Amino acid sequence: MRPALAILLLLSETSAMAQESARPRAREAGVSVGILQPGPLNAITDVAGVKVGQVTLPRSREVNTGITAVLAHGGNLFQDKVPAGFVAYNAFGKFMGSTQVAELGEVETPILLTNTLNVAEAAGGAIEWTLAQPGNEAVRSVNAVVGETNDGELNDIRARRVTIADARRAIETAKGGPVEEGNVGAGTGTTAFGYKAGIGTSSRKLPASLGGWTVGVLVQANYGGVLTIAGTPVGTELSQYDYRQQVEAKKADGSVVIVIATDAPLSDRNLRRVAERAFAGIARTGSSFSNGSGDYAIAFSTHEAVRRTPARRGATASVADLPNDRMSPLFQATIEATEEAVLNSLFKAETVVGHRGTAEAMPLDKVLPLLKARR
Repeated sequence: MRPALAILLLLSETSAMAQESARPRAREAGVSVGILQPGPLNAITDVAGVKVGQVTLPRSREVNTGITAVLAHGGNLFQDKVPAGFVAYNAFGKFMGSTQVAELGEVETPILLTNTLNVAEAAGGAIEWTLAQPGNEAVRSVNAVVGETNDGELNDIRARRVTIADARRAIETAKGGPVEEGNVGAGTGTTAFGYKAGIGTSSRKLPASLGGWTVGVLVQANYGGVLTIAGTPVGTELSQYDYRQQVEAKKADGSVVIVIATDAPLSDRNLRRVAERAFAGIARTGSSFSNGSGDYAIAFSTHEAVRRTPARRGATASVADLPNDRMSPLFQATIEATEEAVLNSLFKAETVVGHRGTAEAMPLDKVLPLLKARR
């Protein structure tokens, strides 16, 4: 490559990164939802030990895709399994490994998100990584957990460009701390409510009087409906909503995958109940949960006392379990964090010119005045 061209490309990439970082998160723009406070990062990584890794493929008009990995902790996930609950609210989609999660109530691998036609490669990466962990030399069965949404409008999905190596890299580079949002990882080519969306995250920290537990959420947003932000019907105000052609031709179909982490000591049964409540947060954003939408949630607990360790699997053991009567604050936290995670995916995402069209970024110059006028 000629030096001058290389410099131009570098300047272009730097400019794009600066533009993306300039778009605020919802709360930074003055938009907050709910009654509970977020954690310090306002991210799923506010739950201690949780790590997130993302690989975004080199982007072009034809390539807008990637992979996102969520790790419940930094140890051997297969040996120290975490309890989990899974819910398919509308199952027009693929969520690999979900039947075993539902049956046994535990997760033994990283949770990976990608596009619809690269689920197999994501699973391959999770399996290879798990088999390579010290202590797993005798393992002969691995339940890889992989969710997906379809990014085929902005990405040439039939080319199936995400590889097993990409999946392993997302896992191996996972870390705590701030989480990138918008056009990144599994959200690189996704849209919501007719706008560019992507990966979004948020958290809630319960006050000490309610247990002091943290709930963190990460979403891959790719669904339709009538966008509502903090109770304001933004979609109708801006005349951008599903069925406009019939009420004017945007399709309502799409999907969302919700990953929920908490440090509260919950059973897999109560984690399933937590996962169910996440869809109340999705509903608050204006989702219509259409026939063609794959809407999935998986929740896990990182609390040491509920880990499914080899010692606990080999004998009868007492396990911590937060009582049912103390679940309501965690439900509220899950709903609020899910709603705000979706908003963050929209606020942070940039316009993408893609494989079969363009997805415009949500116009903050129009949206923010609407929200201010409603206060």
